[in-house]
Amino acid sequence: MPLENDQLKRFTRRRRQLVGEKGRVLNRLQSDLQAVSPGLLGITGEADNLGFLNLLACREDIRKVAGMRRATLLSLQGVGQKYAAVIQGWQKQACFSAEAPWVGPMIVADARRVLELKGQIHALDHAIAGLVQRSEMAGHIDTIPGFGPTCSGELAGEIGTLERFRTEAGLAVYLGMATLDNRSGDSNGAKPPRQVNTRAKAAMMVAVARHVEQVPASRAYYEKKRTEGRTHNQAIRALGRQLVRVIWSMLKRGRDYELRAAVPG
Repeated sequence: MPLENDQLKRFTRRRRQLVGEKGRVLNRLQSDLQAVSPGLLGITGEADNLGFLNLLACREDIRKVAGMRRATLLSLQGVGQKYAAVIQGWQKQACFSAEAPWVGPMIVADARRVLELKGQIHALDHAIAGLVQRSEMAGHIDTIPGFGPTCSGELAGEIGTLERFRTEAGLAVYLGMATLDNRSGDSNGAKPPRQVNTRAKAAMMVAVARHVEQVPASRAYYEKKRTEGRTHNQAIRALGRQLVRVIWSMLKRGRDYELRAAVPG
């Protein structure tokens, strides 16, 4: 395996772990905040908002955010004039439950942890983008519309080298874009193979869904599968199976993506 791909495997796996942790901490934070001050939670449409997290993390006692002045609010990263006005509107009617003295510090700690995780994920994104430029495999995959450095890096890291696969069908199975026949008597069916790399499959599902939005021919193929009765995920996998053939050809020939090569048949 090329060194760059081995590094991509480690970095993207680490990134996936941190993203998962961030999601769990955010869920806990929102649950605690809903119990302590639902009005405060209500000022944001998304708790992952940078300004909102900095607001929660800026005081040891969360109740003190109700008395922060406009100038102080504007000094927080991610808080602009409009957001400061929204916060001040909440401050006029701010209230906290009796749990605030002991649950509040948990919310503050979780907000700070999410900010820390966001910083670590951003640093990994920067490192991954640099490795994608150095990796021949990731560089080629990254030219496919919708794939992007993170998904391309994750795929290159999990694939490692094409020498592991005898055919593109084997690669398709590994990436979770193909099923195995499961025939019994008069019934025909399919079953998911055990050889699937779940990380690579997740990266493919995200990348292909984005690809659909950027390439009209692929969008038409997706819509065709939906009209045939396929679910969203089934249609995405069907298109992904076509794109595996494209990826295999690209990597074998050492070529970048060409739109005409990705038109599904």
